[in-house]
Amino acid sequence: MGDFLLELPNMEYQEIIKKLESLKNPRNVDGMAWFGIRPKTKVLGIPIPELRKIARQIGKNHSLALKLWDSKIHEARILAGYIDEAEKITEKQFEKWVKGFDSWDVCDQVCSAVLDKTSFAVKKIFELSKRKEEFVKRTAFTLIACLSVHSKNMKDKDFIKFFPLIKKASIDERNFVKKAANWALRQIGKRNKKLNIQAIKLAKEIQKINSKSAKWIANDAIRELTSDNVENRLKNKK
Repeated sequence: MGDFLLELPNMEYQEIIKKLESLKNPRNVDGMAWFGIRPKTKVLGIPIPELRKIARQIGKNHSLALKLWDSKIHEARILAGYIDEAEKITEKQFEKWVKGFDSWDVCDQVCSAVLDKTSFAVKKIFELSKRKEEFVKRTAFTLIACLSVHSKNMKDKDFIKFFPLIKKASIDERNFVKKAANWALRQIGKRNKKLNIQAIKLAKEIQKINSKSAKWIANDAIRELTSDNVENRLKNKK
């Protein structure tokens, strides 16, 4: 693996695919399925830390990212997210990739690595939250969670605008939607003390909805956002 990492910057697409294939681990593929990762694309079972190592050696490369995505290999698509350049991503590409999401891990990894850094990410959140496809809808709330962690420019009011989307999605019983809505709510509530108070308030509103999904989302969020760990971390934040 060491020699490969040294040579990787000069390697072509086919060589990278060949190397990914050589790292295939059937045991990991079975383990991924146990965690609900059962994509329609080809799965090799390469651990995320290994993919991140490869991405660091490749560096940012938009054209290569597009080719890796089109390979229809699960790990190559995650790698594509790691090496793509947000400023070069068009809305057409954004839509293509989001429609191609077929598991929670590729959705979350690609959103966190690059899609939340696109100039139109917030616009897309409002659009995708209205869509019916499970992983497309999940993307909206994954992006909210990622922006809550990564964005340095967004204001509290910008995150509060997402509250109606979270509340509306709270009755969606589908596993990958409700978990993302919960994640979005929790991450907003951990951004600062003011948003923590507002997120807890929203969670209590959601808690009153007659829906198993809504009650789970609310109870789990309240449990974390009122915990000593979170309160202590936010104590010195404005």
